[in-house]
Amino acid sequence: MPIELDVKFVPLSASHQPTTVVLAGKDGALGAAAQSLDNKAGQALRHAMEAAEFKGRPKTSIELLAPPRLDTKRLIIAGAGGELDSNDRYNLGGAVLAAIGARKTSTASVVVDLPELSASKAVDLAADLAAGAVLRSYTFKTYQTKHAEDEANGGAKPGVKTLFLHVADPDKGSEAYAERAALARGVSMARDLVNEPPNTLGPVEFAERLKALNVPGLEVEVLDETQLADLKMGALLGVAQGSERPARVVVMQWNGAKSKRARPVCFVGKGVTFDTGGISLKPGAGMEDMKGDMGGAACVSGLMLALAGRKANVNAVGLVGLVENMPSGKAQRPGDIVTTMSGQTVEIINTDAEGRLVLADVLWYAQERFKPRFIVDLATLTGAIMVALGKEYAGLFSNNDRLSEELSRAGEATGEKVWRMPLAKAYDKLIDSRFADMKNTGGRHGGSITAAQFLLRFIKDTPWAHLDIAGTAMDSGRSDINQSWGSGWGVRLLDRLVSDNYERPEK
Repeated sequence: MPIELDVKFVPLSASHQPTTVVLAGKDGALGAAAQSLDNKAGQALRHAMEAAEFKGRPKTSIELLAPPRLDTKRLIIAGAGGELDSNDRYNLGGAVLAAIGARKTSTASVVVDLPELSASKAVDLAADLAAGAVLRSYTFKTYQTKHAEDEANGGAKPGVKTLFLHVADPDKGSEAYAERAALARGVSMARDLVNEPPNTLGPVEFAERLKALNVPGLEVEVLDETQLADLKMGALLGVAQGSERPARVVVMQWNGAKSKRARPVCFVGKGVTFDTGGISLKPGAGMEDMKGDMGGAACVSGLMLALAGRKANVNAVGLVGLVENMPSGKAQRPGDIVTTMSGQTVEIINTDAEGRLVLADVLWYAQERFKPRFIVDLATLTGAIMVALGKEYAGLFSNNDRLSEELSRAGEATGEKVWRMPLAKAYDKLIDSRFADMKNTGGRHGGSITAAQFLLRFIKDTPWAHLDIAGTAMDSGRSDINQSWGSGWGVRLLDRLVSDNYERPEK
């Protein structure tokens, strides 16, 4: 998960690259550095803005080619006016990179100097803008041989390789960007995992990638089939038994709090590396997208990388349950009854309702072993959540109002939004079974809710939230900071949840 776009912070007085972007504030106001360029160019910037009736609105821009008496060949004036929150600044970075990339160029300058900004706000703007540009620059071309041949023959990869941020205090800019870069690496890793084809990324390969992470302080432990059987994870192993590829559970720990005894925050991800539906086989059309059914596990993996990379002041644990759901002579059948790690029994009604079985055992294990402050699980769990919310929001189900509110605020701040859905006894009754303690699906109506009710039966008294990310983790639509099929959704959301609420001593 290397970041392909190299970001460098330089003084405002540094030489500009052939393509240069200057930011304009409200009503087209220019900072001193941009005004100096304008004066040198004979007021070309001001005349161009007046002719275009440019008002400096965010994500609007105008372009000047070969401006007079300037070394730069292209000069782009990009709007950055008004009160911009962190997510606005990220999106601005993505929009700026898109404007630069409209023509072939390998290096570019962005002059971050607005008259209405204090020194600290200018640093935040530059760092967030850089991170947004990095996220926008992400591509996944691992299996495109023409792309690889062009590089091998010395051909230049398309797009910007180095972005120079011209700021008043480059050292502070670099320091602020370092944390954002760690977060961007986490998002990029999550995107890579979701984009990877299922023949190269099964449960074992996924676990090996996490085990190979070389991040100081991030402890990675892999539980194999024998260990999972010893733990009596019958629900998770029941899903995996139809595949030739064995199950894995990966435990990642980051102990960054000042008190090593502080209870950790906990994140759990569904990792079905490919989901055929099992014996309850899915329709063939679109089944290739089921390589993304491990989007929850990808998010948790990227989040743990980000927390460790920025040395978050928190103890955190991330667990991912990794299986492949396949039909075979060994696969579990509708009508089977499995015993979960909790001792509760589940009648299998539909083998395509498999993710909740994986989560049931991992959620129980997380509580038994770590006694966490809270648990947030993420899963591409139900198509029903897209019927309810489309691809704009993830479904939020929780037994705790405070945790729900914290997640909602983090969603608004990052643009990775969640919408709280109901939990109630009336829905819970729908998963009662005649033959076991429960069944793994409650039928067509309220499918996302009954799936969450199922998970709730494996939660003790721990504050818990379940995020159904079926609509947001993959093929969720393009944005200023994401042009990828695998979105990496949730890494920024949960990092913000931690940074805003839990990077301090436990009360």
